[in-house]
Amino acid sequence: MADPFQDVDAAGEEFIAAFADSMDARQSDPKMESIVASYLSKLKFAEGSLTVEVGAGAGAVTMRIAAKAEPEQVMAFEPSSGFVRVARERAKQHTNVAFEVADGTALPLDDHSVCNLIMHTVLTHVVDPVPLLQEARRVLKSDGCLVVCDADFSKASLSNSANDPLDACARAFVNEFVTDPHIVAKMRSLMTATDFDVQSRTIADNEQMLPWVEETAKRMLERGEIGEELFCGLVAEYKRRAAAGTLYGHQVFATAIAKPS
Repeated sequence: MADPFQDVDAAGEEFIAAFADSMDARQSDPKMESIVASYLSKLKFAEGSLTVEVGAGAGAVTMRIAAKAEPEQVMAFEPSSGFVRVARERAKQHTNVAFEVADGTALPLDDHSVCNLIMHTVLTHVVDPVPLLQEARRVLKSDGCLVVCDADFSKASLSNSANDPLDACARAFVNEFVTDPHIVAKMRSLMTATDFDVQSRTIADNEQMLPWVEETAKRMLERGEIGEELFCGLVAEYKRRAAAGTLYGHQVFATAIAKPS
């Protein structure tokens, strides 16, 4: 089954709302805040500069970029009109950011007009990352910076024990909601990195990975693979572990920063 993040609007309003909230929760995680703050600290936001985010989703990372770049301008592009609608509503307090519907392979920008371009958890959801990187190269200034930050979904886990049913949901999520779980392993060959940083984060007491269980189990239910009782039980088990402090979720993130050659 195709990764629904390739066509978010087709996945429906419920999907958009669930993952907009999930992205906000993920970004509010202290480790994730640290990862984003780390790569933003290495960028320059000179007077008159333009920073672009490609694949901005519902704007969770965009708002961090806008706060760091202020008063300089930030343009956020996202192919989902649903995500753009939510992002515009949630980012009203940032006057230096604009959200537009656009594909990352065809940005409505002039050649060599961008100082910084950021792709945060984008390449894992595309079949071929090369056109996006080529488009980034086109719009970046000669001294501009490209930031690619993504998750190594091949190492994602929700396991507390052998044959953990929640971890089965995590594996199913990667299979059905991620296009290339191994993109981090390919980052060095895809771009000439001036900086490469690998960090991990643990999710122990909140609902930011709940869609991994809820949306995956919902698909299993719709296909008749599980019954309503198990669907409700899996969601309830995630919430029980979060409340009890026994929830364990793990993701590895990598960041590469490159300049045009």
